[in-house]
Amino acid sequence: MAQEWYKVDNVAKVFLATNTRRDPRVFRISCTLQEQIDPELLNEALRVTAPEWPQFQVTLHRGLFCHYFESTDQLPTCHPEDKAPCAPLYVPERRNRLIYRVTYFGSRINLEMFHALTDGNGGFLFLKSIVRNYLALVHPAEMQDVPTPNSASAAALEQDSFRNFYGATKREGKAPKLPNAYHLRGKRLPYDQLQFFEGHLSTKEVLARAHELGVSLTSYLGASLMLAIYAEMPALERSKPIAISLPVNLRNYYPSETARNFFNSVYVILTLTETDTMQTVASAFDAQLKEALLPENIKAQMDEYEKLEHIPGIRPVPLVVKNLTVKFFTALEKKHVTAVISNMGRVTLPDAMKPYIKQFAAFSSCEELFTCVASYGDDLVLGTASSHRSTNVLRRLYRGFAEAGLQVTLYATEVEK
Repeated sequence: MAQEWYKVDNVAKVFLATNTRRDPRVFRISCTLQEQIDPELLNEALRVTAPEWPQFQVTLHRGLFCHYFESTDQLPTCHPEDKAPCAPLYVPERRNRLIYRVTYFGSRINLEMFHALTDGNGGFLFLKSIVRNYLALVHPAEMQDVPTPNSASAAALEQDSFRNFYGATKREGKAPKLPNAYHLRGKRLPYDQLQFFEGHLSTKEVLARAHELGVSLTSYLGASLMLAIYAEMPALERSKPIAISLPVNLRNYYPSETARNFFNSVYVILTLTETDTMQTVASAFDAQLKEALLPENIKAQMDEYEKLEHIPGIRPVPLVVKNLTVKFFTALEKKHVTAVISNMGRVTLPDAMKPYIKQFAAFSSCEELFTCVASYGDDLVLGTASSHRSTNVLRRLYRGFAEAGLQVTLYATEVEK
C-alpha cells in the first residue's frame, strides 16, 4: 500500500522551481496500436492500472519548507486528444488533481506526466501497463498469460533512490568546469507554444551507419545534430562550443527499481571547425560520452548532486528561498547547454503483445531543442520539441540522414507563426 504522503525527490525540486508556460516540465510517451482505440475499454483499463501504480495516484502540495505528494482516491479517466503535446499539468486551475493525463487519438494512446512525478523510465513502465491491461480487455484470450510490467514492490517503486544510494563519493580531482555553449539564434515561437517533429528511421540502418563509424547509436545521432547546428551557426560564433546534454538512467548503475526520478545528465562538448567531418565529430563525441559514462564518474556526479540535500541547516530554509536558489543555479546551467538528446532505449514487450503494437514515441517540453529517442522493432523514432520558429537545424539534420542513405519519414505539428 502506498504511503499517505512523501517529499519530492531532488530532481523533482528542480522541475517544480523552474516550470514555465513555455516549458511546463511535461513529457509525453505514446503507443500506437494496430486498431482504433475504444474509449470505454481504455477507461476501464485505467481503473485496473491505477492500483498497480499507487505512487502515481497522488496530488502535489506546497508546504512551508518543501513540496510533497499526497495519496488520493481520484481515478484517472481518458479524454480525446484536444491539446498540443506536453500541455501544462501543474497549474493553478489543476491544483489537487492527478498530475498525469491519458488521451487518445485514432489508434494512439498518449500518456503525459509532470516530470516531478517520474522520469522516462517510470513513464514507459506505466504506459506499458496501461496498454497491457487495455489489450487484455480487447483480446482477453490472447493476453490472459501476459504479466503486468510492474513486478516491483510498492516500497521499491516509491524509493527515493538519490537518497538511498548516496555514498558521498569523491571525484578524483575537481569536476571539469563547463564552458558557456552556443545557443540557437533567431525568433522564438509565442511563449506558450512549441513545435514538435516526429522522425522515423530504420534502427538497423542507423546502427549499421554508426558501426561503420565505430561509434554508438547515441554518438552518431549526437554528432549528426552537432553538424546540423554548426552549419547554421553565424560565422562570428563558430568558435563557440556546441554542448549536448544527455540524461542518463541511473538504474543502469544502481540496483534500483524506483518509479520516481532517478537520472543525471552528462555533457558532450565540442568546438567544431570547417574541416570536421562526420567521422571526426562522431569519434570525438563517442570518446567523450564513453568517458562520462564510466561508473566511477556517474557515481561521483550523482553524489555531488545529492550532497546538497545533506548540508546541515538546509531543511528549515523556507521553500520560497530554496526555489529562488534553484532557479538561479538552473539558469547558470542552461548557459552550458545547446540542445538535449534523451535516448530512452529499446522498448521491449512480451511476444503476445507485439502483434497489436505499431510504434512508440516520446516528447518533452523544453526551452530550446529537446530530442527523445525510442525504438521498437526496426522503428527508431526521434521526437523533437523546439521553441524556435526556424526549422533549419532539423532540416539539415534529416537531410544529412537522407544523404547517408537512411530511409527517413518526418512529421511536424502546425504552429501559429
